[in-house]
Amino acid sequence: MKLQAEQMRLYAVTDRAWAADERTFWDQVRAAIAGGAAMVQLREKHLTEDAFLAEAERFVALCREAGVISIINDNVDIAVKTGADGVHVGQEDLAAGRARALLGPDKIIGVSAHNVEEARAAQAAGADYLGVGAAFVTGTKTDAKPISRDTIRAVTAAVDIPVVAIGGISRDNVLELAGCGLDGVAVVSALFAQPDVKAAAEEMLRLSREISK
Repeated sequence: MKLQAEQMRLYAVTDRAWAADERTFWDQVRAAIAGGAAMVQLREKHLTEDAFLAEAERFVALCREAGVISIINDNVDIAVKTGADGVHVGQEDLAAGRARALLGPDKIIGVSAHNVEEARAAQAAGADYLGVGAAFVTGTKTDAKPISRDTIRAVTAAVDIPVVAIGGISRDNVLELAGCGLDGVAVVSALFAQPDVKAAAEEMLRLSREISK
């Protein structure tokens, strides 16, 4: 699937840690979409496979109804079973080339990259977009070390596919990423930790458009 630049501006990555209960979680996802997130990634690190599958089926249906892109984090099997639009894999997860073989040519594959070498390898393996970072110190992945603005610029210059920054991005620091050649930002707490998720998404989308090339 060919990604359009505007689809990459605001990429919401779920985190149920900010939701008091199941209903709140789904309300937050809907609010992020209503606020302008055109891509949403379902990330679950602590569910059983069966529970993840059931949740992913509901997630994909919600995204399809809303007309936004559904991405499953890490789990290619779940992406295949649910008919999700794509999958995002890290450097330690299933390789992009293997994910492409399993998903076929029409699905979206995103890959985490931390430097130019990883970025070029991911593009060569068939990645459709890159998530580069960590852009800032992040509480979501405590082992993720921030990379320099020079590295981000080098990555965006080295590949022809869209690149979004991820990691610790908030309304207070996102404008620091201006001039890096990014297509957008992927955010977690900047949306889901906020009291008004829709309003937070609207603001992050506006700020992301300012920094996008």
